[in-house]
Amino acid sequence: MSYQDIRIEDFNYTLPDVQVAKYPLPDRDECRLLVANEGHLSDHIFRDLPSLLPEKGLLVMNDTRVIRARLEFFRETGARIEVFCLEPSTPALYELSLSSREPVVWHCLVGNARKWREPTLSKLLPSGTCLVAERCEEGEVRFSWDSDRTFGEVLTEAGELPIPPYLHRETEESDLETYQTVYAEHEGSVAAPTAGLHFTDRVLGELQSRGLEVAKLTLHVGAGTFLHVKSETMGGHTMHKEMISVPVATLERLLLQVERGEPIIAVGTTTTRTLESLYYMGHQLLEGVAHPFEVPQWLPYTLTPRFSLEETLRALIEKLHGEGEQHLVGRTQLVILPSFEYKMVDYLITNFHQPMSTLLLLVAAFMGDPEWRRMYQHALDGGYRFLSYGDATLLHKKVR
Repeated sequence: MSYQDIRIEDFNYTLPDVQVAKYPLPDRDECRLLVANEGHLSDHIFRDLPSLLPEKGLLVMNDTRVIRARLEFFRETGARIEVFCLEPSTPALYELSLSSREPVVWHCLVGNARKWREPTLSKLLPSGTCLVAERCEEGEVRFSWDSDRTFGEVLTEAGELPIPPYLHRETEESDLETYQTVYAEHEGSVAAPTAGLHFTDRVLGELQSRGLEVAKLTLHVGAGTFLHVKSETMGGHTMHKEMISVPVATLERLLLQVERGEPIIAVGTTTTRTLESLYYMGHQLLEGVAHPFEVPQWLPYTLTPRFSLEETLRALIEKLHGEGEQHLVGRTQLVILPSFEYKMVDYLITNFHQPMSTLLLLVAAFMGDPEWRRMYQHALDGGYRFLSYGDATLLHKKVR
């Protein structure tokens, strides 16, 4: 079967509402952990993770931080207009936009858009700052404000932290802490990399004491992660694009791990998509493609590989060193489907995902069929908690 002919209905299952975790557990690392290894399933607690990981493994984590991206404005008539900041347009880099003291333009989703008839809407903040939103091109909003604060500071005061829509509740004060990883650093996501929510300082300390190293990268998670696949087959689905930033030091550590033949452990699907995108960026660079750091959706399924993983990583590192850059910055539209050949990731830590989602397809590609179905049925029968605030899994890559 062609990758474009994969039917999303084949990745459906019944998820009882009672098993959707509306809130996290009081202690992050007390959630359950289901380990799947070559068809064998075993039940654990997440704090056991360090003892379950392979020696000399390298954990790679996404250190993005969720921003208060949801803004609420009101017309003089009282009509509510919601502006959801997706990603910056001018300036295009998150760091530059969030640190700007001048007006910025963002790609946004506008709720109740038909009622926004005025050129601008304004919002007076408790600090006295007035935030003004002006509609620009389709899907873009220009923000200005009358104080010397950065846009990130204004957003922190004016905005609301977005939590997943499937929780069917409003954001609460507790979410400001629990919907961030303990190692979150670089602001830009509108959704948390939820596999990382289970880590605590205790678990990280135990990992270090066992000699397991940690490397960081950044993928700013977009709202597209929650979009349902509306087409019958995956060929009709357009994957969302997301910005990634990978330090040269992380690339060098990955290359060393690959050269040694030692395992790479991805914390979450966002980390996985970033790591697997690196191969295609390096491949495009070696082929002389005009924009090598942009990974199109279907590239892995149409490309005839000509270079090894070591060659592609080395090419990226040499390119960045030659240009004096400390980070690889690019965009990925990579969609991972059954038949995808994983090149970088050996182990995957992730949550339980929604039926008929691209995240579930990624897991199915990693584990194979029927292994992923057996795991999900085991979790459903065993009362595991699902989705962002739910329990976790540790998956071993299927040997092909």
